[in-house]
Amino acid sequence: MLKAYKYCINPTDEQKTLINKHLGSCRWLYNYALNKKITAYQKTQTNISRFALQAELPLLKKNSDTEWLSEINSQSLQAELRNLDMAYTRFFRLKKGFPQFKSKHNNRQSFQIPQRTQIDWENENIILPNIKAVPIILSRKFKGTIKTVTISRTPTGKYFASILVDTALVLPKKPKLNADTTIGIDLGIKDFAILSNGEKIANPKYLKNDLIRLKCLQRRLSRKVKGSNNWNKARLVVSKQHENITNKRIDFLHKFTYKLTHENQVDTICIENLAVNNMLKNHCLAQSISDVSWYKFKELLTYKCDWYGKNLITIGRFEPSSKLCTCGYLNKELKLSDRTWTCPNCNTTHDRDLLAANNIKTMGLHPKNYSGTGCSGGLLELSAIAGAKKEENILIPINV
Repeated sequence: MLKAYKYCINPTDEQKTLINKHLGSCRWLYNYALNKKITAYQKTQTNISRFALQAELPLLKKNSDTEWLSEINSQSLQAELRNLDMAYTRFFRLKKGFPQFKSKHNNRQSFQIPQRTQIDWENENIILPNIKAVPIILSRKFKGTIKTVTISRTPTGKYFASILVDTALVLPKKPKLNADTTIGIDLGIKDFAILSNGEKIANPKYLKNDLIRLKCLQRRLSRKVKGSNNWNKARLVVSKQHENITNKRIDFLHKFTYKLTHENQVDTICIENLAVNNMLKNHCLAQSISDVSWYKFKELLTYKCDWYGKNLITIGRFEPSSKLCTCGYLNKELKLSDRTWTCPNCNTTHDRDLLAANNIKTMGLHPKNYSGTGCSGGLLELSAIAGAKKEENILIPINV
């Protein structure tokens, strides 16, 4: 099993210069290779392989205009070409986003070191090729083989080392599906999450709570002459405020997902596959949706369910989770502003969020019963349920 451990490093001024050279050189090589790929495809409809680009590296290092590439770890340069090739191939095969040119003004800069990295646990140093021993804050230890190290620099000038480790551990076997140990989660804005057992997790609203301070700092930045020393100082203060908001949000998501995956009474978690990018087009809710960070929540929950042996079921985004009564009535007139509604068929009053959480649970356990034309007409999406019990053997009562 592969795990990544992220540590803060404290390089010296000389080491910072070398790291910054690596960042700039890898960025330049990425843009150089991407430009060659685009030009070749436009002229001859051919793709230049990363091996052909790697063969150019010795010539570039000898060229007087790019001889500074010789100061950079060659494997980091090759890793940059490999990443570009993967992104380029992903675009043509999976129709993902086309690779973009990297800017030195981007908020985050990083480069990879595939090999020859060691950890000196006694002296608390990380030994990097061409950079040597860099002081590192070893907040926790790990056991395993180091595969790849990614060095990154944040907008606030901090440096981090993300170490990918092969722990040689086997992922635990996932339990059988059972209604009694299954929980449904409906994500929201007023409350971050509503669980099918009735528990509501309040939305901390980190961005909204710090928005007044953030706007004040941004106004101060806008009054400075761009590129001046005062402008750089004001930019750093704004970056630290953004970083503080992000760290608090990530800390909340890690703690909540850890709690979900360590509940003894929960073996299966059902969530809804939300089209976050499309929802952000609503300018009235875009800021609030960005603040809750649903995509990051699903990303953390997905790998933690694999780590700790929990089933994760994702239902389709078009399933009428909040509009479907337990009696089978579908309220097509329900608006977003309606937080409660009464079923005209069984005269039951529903809290739409709690109803949605229970419906997500039921739809996740019985996908075939909700994939017909009676609901949205679309198939449900299941993921990460390997090793679970077959559906026909699940003893779960069906309400509709």
